[in-house]
Amino acid sequence: MDVRFEGKRMVVQNGIDQLWVEPWGPDAFRVRMTAEAEMDKNDWALSEPVPETDVEIKDTEVDTTDPWYRGDEHPEYHFIGHEYTMTNGKITAVLNPEGWLSFRNQKGEALLTEFWRNRDRMNRYCVPLAVSARVLKPVPSTSDYELYARFEAVDGEKIFGMGQYQMAQFDKKGTILELEHKNSQASVPFYVSSLGYGFLWNNPGVGTATFGMNKTEWHLPSTKKMDYYITAGDTPAEIEFKYSAVTGRTPMMPEYGLGFWQCKLRYRNQQEVLEVAREHKRRGLPLDVIVVDFFHWTLQGEWKFDPECFPDPAAMVKELKDMGIETVVSVWPTVDERSCNYNYMKDHGYLMRSDRGTPYTGTNWMGAVVYFDATHPGARKFIFDECKKNYMPYGIHMFWLDEAEPEVVPYEYDSFRYYAGPGLQVTNIYPKEYAHAFYDGLKESGEKEVLSLIRSAWAGSQKYATLTWSGDILSSWRTMKEQLQAGLSMGMAGIPWWTCDLGGFLGGDPTDEGFRELLARWFAWGCFLPVFRMHGERVPWYKVEPVFKENGRQVLSSGQPNEMWSFGDRMYDIMTPYLFIRENLRDYVRDTMREASENGSPVIRPLFYAFPDDQKAWEVYDAHMFGNDILVAPVTEPGVSTWPVYLPAGTNWIESATGKVYEGGQTVEAFAKIETCAIPVFIREGSGVKVY
Repeated sequence: MDVRFEGKRMVVQNGIDQLWVEPWGPDAFRVRMTAEAEMDKNDWALSEPVPETDVEIKDTEVDTTDPWYRGDEHPEYHFIGHEYTMTNGKITAVLNPEGWLSFRNQKGEALLTEFWRNRDRMNRYCVPLAVSARVLKPVPSTSDYELYARFEAVDGEKIFGMGQYQMAQFDKKGTILELEHKNSQASVPFYVSSLGYGFLWNNPGVGTATFGMNKTEWHLPSTKKMDYYITAGDTPAEIEFKYSAVTGRTPMMPEYGLGFWQCKLRYRNQQEVLEVAREHKRRGLPLDVIVVDFFHWTLQGEWKFDPECFPDPAAMVKELKDMGIETVVSVWPTVDERSCNYNYMKDHGYLMRSDRGTPYTGTNWMGAVVYFDATHPGARKFIFDECKKNYMPYGIHMFWLDEAEPEVVPYEYDSFRYYAGPGLQVTNIYPKEYAHAFYDGLKESGEKEVLSLIRSAWAGSQKYATLTWSGDILSSWRTMKEQLQAGLSMGMAGIPWWTCDLGGFLGGDPTDEGFRELLARWFAWGCFLPVFRMHGERVPWYKVEPVFKENGRQVLSSGQPNEMWSFGDRMYDIMTPYLFIRENLRDYVRDTMREASENGSPVIRPLFYAFPDDQKAWEVYDAHMFGNDILVAPVTEPGVSTWPVYLPAGTNWIESATGKVYEGGQTVEAFAKIETCAIPVFIREGSGVKVY
């Protein structure tokens, strides 16, 4: 092992392998490893410039002799090694004489330590397990490597973040996570540890992360390098601040994003869109955004209104704007072989390719389609320019970027090929680059405020003004409960704008009383999410008429009604007040969004984020803070009228529904009668915030 310093970078050479350890902004390091002659130059999520920091480097001689041989009688077995330390503010990287790497905080406490069960470099001991902490194993007949990176497990450590998974566990300790996107799953590989550090796996390759009780292991079947970032902080907020500085912070949420959004499976034509908006205004209901969902276009890959169903988009958008409502249109990354753009995009290399079978990768839903290549700069410009030409002249400047994983089923990543590289190595970057296309395009078109609704995200997506939603989820109590941890996990992974389909997407009979109860609880929770958005297909998702064809094109009928007045008078009376609660909280929501933009803070955050010194708060996963002063506890079970809520210590709490004041540091039975309090809400005393 050879160790040298190139400026502030420590380079560890071990045969053909090179390990780089270097400061990456305040209190942080970036660690890379390659088995190539040159380090791969992709920075991936670490895209922002970082300031220079003062680093203290030490080279210390240490006695590495086995205690069995210590003493003067065996001088031939005495070994003096070197321990190298690099201190960057609150974090120190330590390379021990055997080449193992670890990280400590400013108190000297261990944060993260590599997992080694192997022969030492002096060849004195042979450990039969022969497990190394970092392995780049050549993949035969390729120039690629299989990668393992292993770290010691720490009893009692809690891990929060990693993106959006449909599962019950908020604390990811003890879980195995796919590092891959799927419909309703977004892999965002950044987490915050209860030990006081944040860790980014800075590689968009497909693989797995295992947070075992015996070790933590990151595995990629195909990559060019190991690359990660680690930062230390005294609080989760400090860690998020540093992480968002190196990956990019979300812009300020536009004003129209703060209110209520109306959406359903599909409004088939412009008359349906306008009738819903007019009814909202006739009833005096607040409405900021209405969404024109999928298949309003001619063909996939043409990104323009179907003139048969939307004969006068300019008039439609103008009437909506006159009512104070913004229009969002759905954009899919799929390109139909019959579309006018298919041959041009194919000829210019703008489509995803396949390494085997047919040359292009796609699906056959509503046509034979392939996906555009979001990693290709030319393809990104092309798709935005088409949307700019076909939508922006009408006053539309907000887009719903659906199918963003991309949803190529089956997910045979080893057969995908992108401009940026093989599918196994780069697929997870797709949703970020999809959003990148529209962020850059809108900014270059003069838009000062940008927001794109999108169905997936990766580390750094937040800087492209992405509002991620949790995909096509089921209408069930279990699913609602899972969305709570999914939304909090996205926030801890650095994605502050998040929402879900209120009531779920798949299923949900508007006439069923069981579903109505679920929707009432879910809708009330939506009032306290970053974006308050109604959506769902509802059953049956077609009205009366089946799917049919016009002029050889397949066209979907309208979806079932999914508006405030679609679920009966009782439900209308339960749900409507939350529209006005959201309006009354508009200043508060705006201030919380500003905090996310300036500091990287999640909009919805775990209790421990606001109260890190309350150890009990680190155990509460069924409630969250909405901003800094509002605590909400979604009711996720049917048939209840009270709900247990833990109130963090250090302040008093006012129950919004009753006005009762409770001392923090205890669990109370909150009032939760569905007709008057569909969600328990508590306000930090002295904040001046009012809800009910």
